[in-house]
Amino acid sequence: MAETVRVKPAAHSALRLSPVTLLRVAIVLTLLACWELLAASGWLYRDVVPSLLAIGGAVYELLSHGEYYFNLGVTAGEIGVALLIGGTGGLLVGLALGANRFLSKAFESYLYYLGPTPKIIFFPIMIMWFGVGPGSKVAMGTISCFFPIVLSVAAGMRQIDKVLIRVGKSFRAGTWQMVMKIYLPAMRHPIINGVRLGLGVALIGTLLAETKLSNKGIGFLIIQAYSLFDMPRMYAMLIVLFVLSIGANALVGRLGGLDSIKRF
Repeated sequence: MAETVRVKPAAHSALRLSPVTLLRVAIVLTLLACWELLAASGWLYRDVVPSLLAIGGAVYELLSHGEYYFNLGVTAGEIGVALLIGGTGGLLVGLALGANRFLSKAFESYLYYLGPTPKIIFFPIMIMWFGVGPGSKVAMGTISCFFPIVLSVAAGMRQIDKVLIRVGKSFRAGTWQMVMKIYLPAMRHPIINGVRLGLGVALIGTLLAETKLSNKGIGFLIIQAYSLFDMPRMYAMLIVLFVLSIGANALVGRLGGLDSIKRF
């Protein structure tokens, strides 16, 4: 007697959305509806809250011109250099503080005090040191991302299993081998979390610096649109920047899930 095999409707189950996804979609649609109602109500001054259609048109126009991509490249380059310098410095200092209890007690409290300080107060000093060009913006991004990375790395060092450290020492591993084979693999997630936080604050610091004194970059374009009261264009740049930031953050988090560093 032949058996009857039932085939589950895989396509139907794949298209079924989870309650969490449905709630997220509902929240987004509700916010968009409220925005459109506020734009149509006329309660606020002219174009302070433009319609979604106007913003969509501004996004299309923005992405259709090469000027935006040039300024985006300027800002991305400044953030990338700042993250490279601040991240490398934060990683090295965090390793030193996490490995040495004396250094941690002596200096880590200063990092906790300076970390929450708004870094924009240092911008006049950055201008005097590095000029009004990209150097001052890179410096702002560097000092912004340094603190969350160094604190995250130092905390991750203290969470390493002592057994792993003893194993490394039993193999007579040198300092560089301990860093590459023990410390970094064990601290992958704290480092990635620090980089994600550092990327966010580096973006904020660089854009703030560009809005204060610059003639190129995304921050300059945003403050220019605000000065001209071109609200659809300003919102369009903010939306595109928000989407790009989410993509960069997701990419860093994705890299954190890759176990590319092998233990011995």
